[in-house]
Amino acid sequence: MWRLLGILLFVFIPFTTVAQNDSITKKLLFTGDFRFRVEPDWDSRKSDGSFRDNRTRLRYRLRFGANYRFNPHLELGVRLRTGLQGKQQDPQLTLGDGFNEGGTLPIGLEKAYAQFTIDWFSGWLGKNTFPFQKQNELFWSDNVYPDGIAAQARWSSASSWIDSFGVNTGYFIIAFNNGPLSDDSYFQGIQLVSEHSNNQITFFPGFYYFNALPNIPDGNGTFTLDYSILHMGGSIEVWKDPEIGVELDWYQNLQDYTKNDSIAANLRDQRQGLVASLRVGHLKKKKDWKFRLTYTRLERFSAVDYLAQNDWARWDYSSQGSLDGRLTNYKGFEAMIGYMISDNIKVSSRYFIVEQLIPFGPFNESGQRIRFDIDIGF
Repeated sequence: MWRLLGILLFVFIPFTTVAQNDSITKKLLFTGDFRFRVEPDWDSRKSDGSFRDNRTRLRYRLRFGANYRFNPHLELGVRLRTGLQGKQQDPQLTLGDGFNEGGTLPIGLEKAYAQFTIDWFSGWLGKNTFPFQKQNELFWSDNVYPDGIAAQARWSSASSWIDSFGVNTGYFIIAFNNGPLSDDSYFQGIQLVSEHSNNQITFFPGFYYFNALPNIPDGNGTFTLDYSILHMGGSIEVWKDPEIGVELDWYQNLQDYTKNDSIAANLRDQRQGLVASLRVGHLKKKKDWKFRLTYTRLERFSAVDYLAQNDWARWDYSSQGSLDGRLTNYKGFEAMIGYMISDNIKVSSRYFIVEQLIPFGPFNESGQRIRFDIDIGF
């Protein structure tokens, strides 16, 4: 860990001498956060009808980052985090989980990017946050940071029916295959964003294309797949005090898998997804509270399962040699309640109940889980 922190300081400290009249505090910003989690799991049935052992884990995550702003148009950023290298969806570590008795922890570089901003345009190069607007992690996990190029544009509007309009786009390499770009496993997307009625209504339709992604991650795939996913997303603020909102996401994979013999026949038409949420309140400052209820139904190929969240269930690719989760092909509910103890301390609880849509064996997989989180920002 200390070696990586040393590298972080080595990268940024030389830049602080560029101009004596520029304050270091204005140029260089350090950020971080710590999470502690209590996580019971139970009623997790496997496809053969047996049940995984009930368990309760104590978990934690630490992140530390720095941003250096050369001028209003150029910024560099990096961030470190805890987490196993082969588990991009989950940076949390479990207390006592095989890191030797009092041994060191796995630390990785989560972000490394250069960002450019000029008036209505911004873009970045490197490894950074998912650049497309989203309101949950059910299509793309908050913990997965793509490598590539992103561009965003925003314009305000004087129109009576539209407040602002924007475009998000990007090209990201998921796996370099030592050949021309067309041979890589890559992801590209474009998204339109518009806000209406004093920002009370938001629409963000998009299209995402994934090229030659392995069916199993971490080099264990037996064949590759293309995904062409049309997304229709939006939210409506139906009340201001208390703040009440409704959110909806619909996904349709336009690829035709009917003649793909590598896919089981009962899964070839599983290409749609739906997420609907009702939320009350928000979590922005001290004494804020929030409640959220979410229903999800994601068919097998409505998203890339090992790039989406792995919060809702214990399903993963461990039997195929990967630590990554496989969270599509399920339906279920999440209930969340959270409270801000202070401006930088949040507590929350989330309950999940899920059931598989198409079984991989004689029985549908299932599961229940509760998470109690304390998040501290600094």
